[in-house]
Amino acid sequence: MGFARTCSVALVGVEGVVVEVQADLEPGVAAFTLVGLPDKSLTESKDRVRAAVVNSGAEWPQRKLTVGLSPASVPKAGSGFDLAVACAVLGASERIDPRVLCDIVMIGELGLDGRVRPVRGILPAVLAAAEAGYEQVVVPECAAAEASLVPGVSVLGVRTLRQLIAVLSDEPVPDEEPHEGRPDPLMAGLRMPGTGAATGMHTTGAAQQDQGHDLADVVGQLAARTAVEVAAAGGHHLFLEGPPGAGKTMLAERLPAILPKLGREESLEVTAVHSIAGLLPAGKPLVDVAPYCAPHHSATMQALVGGGQGIARPGAVSLAHRGVLFLDETPEFSGQTLDALRQPLEAGHVVIARSAGVVRFPAKFLMVLAANPCPCGRFSRTDDLCECPPASIRRYQARLSGPLLDRVDLRVEVDRVTRSELTRRGARGEPTATVADRVRSARERSAARLLGTPWRTNSEVPGRELRSRWHASSGALDEAERSLERGVLTARGLDRVLRVAWTIADLVGHDRPDATDVNLALQLRTGVPRGVPMAIGALT
Repeated sequence: MGFARTCSVALVGVEGVVVEVQADLEPGVAAFTLVGLPDKSLTESKDRVRAAVVNSGAEWPQRKLTVGLSPASVPKAGSGFDLAVACAVLGASERIDPRVLCDIVMIGELGLDGRVRPVRGILPAVLAAAEAGYEQVVVPECAAAEASLVPGVSVLGVRTLRQLIAVLSDEPVPDEEPHEGRPDPLMAGLRMPGTGAATGMHTTGAAQQDQGHDLADVVGQLAARTAVEVAAAGGHHLFLEGPPGAGKTMLAERLPAILPKLGREESLEVTAVHSIAGLLPAGKPLVDVAPYCAPHHSATMQALVGGGQGIARPGAVSLAHRGVLFLDETPEFSGQTLDALRQPLEAGHVVIARSAGVVRFPAKFLMVLAANPCPCGRFSRTDDLCECPPASIRRYQARLSGPLLDRVDLRVEVDRVTRSELTRRGARGEPTATVADRVRSARERSAARLLGTPWRTNSEVPGRELRSRWHASSGALDEAERSLERGVLTARGLDRVLRVAWTIADLVGHDRPDATDVNLALQLRTGVPRGVPMAIGALT
């Protein structure tokens, strides 16, 4: 009879549950039983673990073997339990001292040759282990840098099971050669099949997105450039409407570069989501820049908000957490898919219920919508190039529901670029670096004002707090209140105008919003001219 136990981690969304892996050997016919709500891939670990142990030079016990995963009520999925199962079996057969295994958390998949392969979700798994009080973690060697992001945890990265057996048995550690051949992203555990750039679900950070891109490349579009700057400074959602080729996508692609770098806590949140999704960039375990996610308009609701069979996986709204979610050709998305965004836009997270369990993913993102004004894309109030019937235009624009648009703070018409603007020499707009400096200063002002509160940006502050705790200048809201009375604004819309006004005040250096700031916020939301300059620089 032999018994040993060690620990691993089961992931439910971005949260982890420490699982005790117990191995029990009894006299009887040789058999291997795995209990504790394992899924298909975990059930198959019996064959992987047996082959890995034998190919690592250890003897497989020829007795009745039972491996239990406790707590049994928590669903376990994935191959990350292989390493813990193998060590528990070796402890029960006394190849390893069982006492050494009790306080160690082990995460990793085993190849048939004994190599330790990485799995998704290393960072959130190690975070869960640290919160549970564990101080020693064993992970694949190539994932050690990701695991080391968690403070207070001693991380051991191993290349093979043979190495781990030697370390735990206090024997000389063999020098295993790295895997030779062409590098494979799947071998590195950094990419899931079906999440590449071709699917529209590949995320890039601001640093990658900014290569060769600058705001100065955008010709004209003063109102849209101002809206992009205000959106970045306050975290406000943005809707760009205009004809094809006017620069909507260019503006959205340049938005991540003017966002500030992520703080330590924000970086860990984003890295945890990307680790679970298998989207961590090679050689960069910590995501410290704002992510940018631009799914294709054919994306399903599950691809956008998360889901899938079994345990739900993060969708585009979570992959864009603390970054930008760009929905190009928004009216082409299904109405049901777009309306599913309403809850995460308000709550900052998404809760997905499935038969296998309920998961919660973070989803605080800056949403940018882009749309043509009509099916042909040429509708404009200044010319008659559009040939679409009025009923067709109304149906096309009605694809974006009122409740969704009411949650968008900034709505800007992107005009067609004129010949004179395109051929003019030497009249470029402000570069990304200049705008980014203003955005960073505005964020610092708002952070100082919101110090000691649970909010970080103006877009997160509830309207009741803005009205009762931080007051605008006397008479500044007169025009906004008249718009409310006329039905131009809803009550939620008035709160959003006030949030945008605070962001504009932060950008221009005002202590509190004045009438000019509020009128510019109204103009950016309603599109109705209010007689104020559109350029932020003109207000300073």
